[in-house]
Amino acid sequence: MILAEKIMKLRKQNGWSQEDLAARLNVSRQSVSKWESMASIPDLEKIVKMSQIFGVSTDYLLKDEIEEDTSFNIDEVMPEQEELNVCHVTMKEATEYMDCVEKVSLRIALGVAICILSPVVSILLSGMQECQVIQMTEDAAAGIGIIVLLLMVACAVALFVINGMKLEKYEYLEKEKLSLEYGIAGIVERKKEIFTPKFQKDIALGVCLCILCVVPLMIGVAMGGEEITIIYCLGFLLAMVAAAVFLFVKDGMVHGSYQKLLEEGDYTREKKEFNKKNGAAATIYWCVVTAIYLGISFVTMRWDRTWIIWPVVGVLFGAVEAVLAVRQKK
Repeated sequence: MILAEKIMKLRKQNGWSQEDLAARLNVSRQSVSKWESMASIPDLEKIVKMSQIFGVSTDYLLKDEIEEDTSFNIDEVMPEQEELNVCHVTMKEATEYMDCVEKVSLRIALGVAICILSPVVSILLSGMQECQVIQMTEDAAAGIGIIVLLLMVACAVALFVINGMKLEKYEYLEKEKLSLEYGIAGIVERKKEIFTPKFQKDIALGVCLCILCVVPLMIGVAMGGEEITIIYCLGFLLAMVAAAVFLFVKDGMVHGSYQKLLEEGDYTREKKEFNKKNGAAATIYWCVVTAIYLGISFVTMRWDRTWIIWPVVGVLFGAVEAVLAVRQKK
């Protein structure tokens, strides 16, 4: 039995109409109707409130395999043993964190996409000037391109700083051992289960965009296209890469928020311990890589080629992590 069926069943058992339940939850009748028809899903606060007014556990509402009403007393749910050095996460904290990630992930992903697109104007202007598509001196084309690039990077950095600050207070979720308040794990599992198909679809789309982004460029070269055509293809390539990375970052942050709360994937307790011991090395690594990338790109002005540094150092970082993990186990 799914959540929609359970809401309808419990409402009818209590002899309530959709209007009655809506009044108790302080929502509209249309909201209750959408929940029962599976057109939408109630948020965490409403699920907790329903568990209280129906006298059932949140696990019963959220887990499809639980078919019988299971009334509970929250005071009776006690951990067998209190763990030391564990951060306790309340329902309010978990809800606010997931809502915050959903909002800022879009902006941070946009910032990353802007960074990738920042050299496009410079590439296009320089190419169009060289091919005499526009009447402009070489210095003017380069100057305007650099100005636009810096403005776009500044906007992206502003997005990173403003939205990163909103997530600062939740940094402990990826560093400390967590103890979730009763009912949170079931709610997060349900949200993750609902989000996973979208996550998989977007990641697959992003990978396809990364693979196909070079196709227009290859076709242009193979057909002996004019230089300006190749330049346009380069701009299109960067646009496709930016779209792919946007999907990776946006959906990755949301999916990661569920993993952090459930201590899964990259946020298991073992992984957190590893990151505590080797976090400084990772910070130094990425700072050095960024400095090298910017130095090479500004000196050569070949932004259309220097981006290849990132996938290379990304794979290399995986190898570095593996070496550190082996050393730590020894």
